[in-house]
Amino acid sequence: MVSTEYPPITGGVGRYTENLTKSLKKLGMEVYVACNEAGKGDFSGLSPQNDKNSQVLLKIVDSIKPDLVHIQYEPGMYGSSNNPKNSRGSETYIDLFYSKCPVPLITTYHTAFTLKQWLSQAELIKKSGKAKQLGIPLRFLVRFWKYSLLYRAFQNQNKEKLALSKEGIVFSQYTSKLIGGGKVIYHGAEPALSTVPNKKDARRSLSLPEGGEKEEEDIRIALALGYKTSNKGWDILRKIKLPQGWRIVINSSKSHYNTESYKMNEILRSNKNIIDIQKGFLSEEDLSMLFYSADAVLLPYKVTAGSGVMFDAIAHGLPFVASDLGFFKEFSAQGLGISSKRTSKDFSNAIKRLDTDYDHYVKRVADFKKKLSWDSVATQHQSIYTAAAFSS
Repeated sequence: MVSTEYPPITGGVGRYTENLTKSLKKLGMEVYVACNEAGKGDFSGLSPQNDKNSQVLLKIVDSIKPDLVHIQYEPGMYGSSNNPKNSRGSETYIDLFYSKCPVPLITTYHTAFTLKQWLSQAELIKKSGKAKQLGIPLRFLVRFWKYSLLYRAFQNQNKEKLALSKEGIVFSQYTSKLIGGGKVIYHGAEPALSTVPNKKDARRSLSLPEGGEKEEEDIRIALALGYKTSNKGWDILRKIKLPQGWRIVINSSKSHYNTESYKMNEILRSNKNIIDIQKGFLSEEDLSMLFYSADAVLLPYKVTAGSGVMFDAIAHGLPFVASDLGFFKEFSAQGLGISSKRTSKDFSNAIKRLDTDYDHYVKRVADFKKKLSWDSVATQHQSIYTAAAFSS
């Protein structure tokens, strides 16, 4: 199992990899993890800055001779060399491993973007001179061309790795269409607490408002959770108008890959119905307690390839309100939540709709979450591994 990110390194890919590894071992499989030095895997030496990642992996494969290798693939985790003038000249630091690995490869894709989402991350427009005839900043045109070529490289790398793998694994039909294939196995998610706490007890443990004894004093909590980056889209929370009795609870943590691009205090000052609990990156148990204290999750993302938070929320019985990105639209179409235009007004209306039909959404979530058990996810992986090993 290959993932640069692995606990105690914080991050969704590492957390996913650890849970999958544990579940595969429960099925009797022998699993070795290769990761960064800061992670507690069986082998180390991988880093986004190490242009010899391929050699590290080839050496590991030679030493333990596994039946196959499963790579949790997110390009930034392994490092890359990009050539904006030639999309074919860009490469990641594990490309050589894909071409030289002597045993079957399985690739799980954690990142896939449309061109529009890719460009929205690029911060294209900055102050510059203008091309007089066009009235368009010249720097914008140059950057647009550069990032468009890099997107082609990103897409090509995804497709090349899929072609060199015995199987690709994705978390949604949306992702499968973007990369041109891959078997859909949903992101596993389960509560970490063996006993479901009473909602008021869960809130009390986090010093959150519990509500009163009477029905009209009930409080519902919409949870916004994740890294403190602009892609989370929390800027629209400042103007959201909530139905009677609702509150927004935020918990954010520092990202290792992106800089913080806005100040939380500005959002909190603008909306008195927001509570920032400032717990940072949570343990599995504390994360479960936070989900059990909530009634829904808010996902106003500007960009997403997937969402572990959404799957975790569903596993705890929570519906979502999310921006109308392709990934979220796939799951809102199954009645698990509502996708909405990413504006404060549209999100306000979506939360009102959720409030009105809340029991309907909760029932759909309860039916769907059975598909997310780690035992089910591991069994599906085992079938893929068996087919890959015996077809080699």
